[in-house]
Formats: sequence, C-alpha cells, structure tokens
Amino acid sequence: MMNSYPKRIAFIGAGDISLLHAEAISACPGAELAGLWSIDSKLNEEKAELFGCSIYDSAEALVADPSLDSVFILTNLETHTVYATLAMNAGKDVLIEKPVAPNVWELESLKACSEKNGVILCPGHNYIHEPSLHRARELLQSGRLGKLAAIYIHYHIHHPEEVARRYPGVIRHILTHHGYILGYLGESDHAPVAVSAIKSVIHYDEFQGEDLAMVNLRLKSGALAHFCADFAADDHSSDPWTFVVKVIGTDGATRFSYRDWVENKPGVVHSHTWSAYGWHIREEVRHFVEECLGKGTAPLSTIDDAITAQRIIEASEQSVAEQREVEL
Repeated sequence: MMNSYPKRIAFIGAGDISLLHAEAISACPGAELAGLWSIDSKLNEEKAELFGCSIYDSAEALVADPSLDSVFILTNLETHTVYATLAMNAGKDVLIEKPVAPNVWELESLKACSEKNGVILCPGHNYIHEPSLHRARELLQSGRLGKLAAIYIHYHIHHPEEVARRYPGVIRHILTHHGYILGYLGESDHAPVAVSAIKSVIHYDEFQGEDLAMVNLRLKSGALAHFCADFAADDHSSDPWTFVVKVIGTDGATRFSYRDWVENKPGVVHSHTWSAYGWHIREEVRHFVEECLGKGTAPLSTIDDAITAQRIIEASEQSVAEQREVEL
C-alpha cells in the first residue's frame, strides 16, 4: 500500500485551467493544494489568494520542496516538456495538461524521463473519466456491441477570436481529446492505421490557426472513425452536437453528450456551462490522487496513449498540407 494522505500538490502555471484543477483538489479528501508558481507574478498573487495556497519564488524552488508529492504542469504547451522534466528529475510525480507536448519526440523524452526517475507521468486526458465512456468501452471490448462499424467524435463550441489566439488551432487543441478517446475506447484492435484530414477558417479575421477541422480515420479492425473540431459556431439545433461521442456496432450502439448536463449560465468562455468538463477534471484528479499516487496504479490513459494521439495530430497536419491520406 502506498497511501499516506494527504498528497501535497503544487501547480506550475496559473491560467484558467488552474481554476478547475484547484476545485478538483479541494473536492478530493486525499489531496491538498500546497502552492503554485507561474511567470506572471500578478496572476500568482490572485490565484494564491483565491486558492488559499503559497507562492513559490521559481519553478526550481517549487520542485525542490521535499514536502511535495506531485506537480501539475498547467503552462502553455510549448513549455510542458521543460517543466515536467524539471519536476520528474526532482523525483516528483507529474500530471501534465493536454496536449502533453508539441511533438512525438518530446513525448518520448518525457516517457524516458519518467522511467529513469521511477515517477508517475499522467497525461491530462480528462474525458476518459466519464462513466458513459467507461460503459461504452466495456460494451465494445466485451463484444456486446458486435463488430465495430464507426466511431464519431464531434465538438462544436464557438470561441471568440481573442480567446482562440491562446491556442494553436483546433487540430492540436481539440483533436488531441478525440485521439486519446479513440485509443481508450478501442485499444489495439481498433488502432488507427490511416488518416485523411481537411481544415478551414470560418470566422477569424487575423488569427492564422484553423477554427474548423474534420478527420477521417481507417482503423485496424476495418471500422472507420470521424472527428470534427469546431470553434466557428455553436450547435443549437434540436439534437445538438456540442460535444458528442457515438459508438456504433453491428449489435448495438452507445453515446455520450455534453448536452446531458447543462447549466444555463455562461462559462469562462462559452455561452453555457457544460458541467461534464469540470466533473471530468475532478474525477481525473481523484483517480490520480487515490489510485496513481495512493496505490501506484497506472493512469487510465498513459503517455503511450498521448504518443498515439500526437501521431494522429501530426498525420492530420500532414494530410492537410499534402491533400492526401497518410498512413500511421
């Protein structure tokens, strides 16, 4: 047994996503938010007061604190590898927000670093903590849905251009979720073997990133998958595809939808609050603290799954650039 609670956690990064992680830690009896650091001193003060935690002088000082059990990397994508490596080399278990790294090479270096230091490395793959996806996985893998025919994963949530500028475009920012969900549902039997992608810009005036992308994938089993990521428009039709996962087999089908849990109040960015997202992060943190840190079990989605998802992203970008199907 590896218990010994509470697990003391600190954040490197204090942006919007830190709000949900702090809320998740406060809801987890076995966890304590000890402190944070980011490059923005004003933001550090605001968030530390809000969360009731300490501020470290630097990332180096944070990871050197012997009282910390784990570090959450919540910075911009381009700095994930630097800070995660720093933390793991200091012997800290690490959770990294998605996308975990900008390329496969950096992901593989993170995997090697975690193995060298004997620490836990958990990608921030929060959607797979949704019970509907647990049931879908069990139904699919047990054969109760018959032979898999198709998997659809759609995301249609408008983002203003000033918000979208924080991100690298929908392929990298959103389709990463789709990639690891596909991996979680299907495992090796339904691994993607080929990718065909297209992208477009619908409502941005200056930002160069795409706000709409669609990807078709051929799977090892012969089944097909379709991804869509859309910052251009909300879906307010009678059966909205705000965020939906649909699995169709020859003997049955299942789905998960954001629209099953809606609060009629604005979120930080969106027109409504989609309750499932925050709940997924809460459950991700609970699993990380209780199962990974507490019992030494592996994350539900591993760094190998992050590598597979990144291969899909890079193949999608290659497919867009070369206007052809790309084999994985």
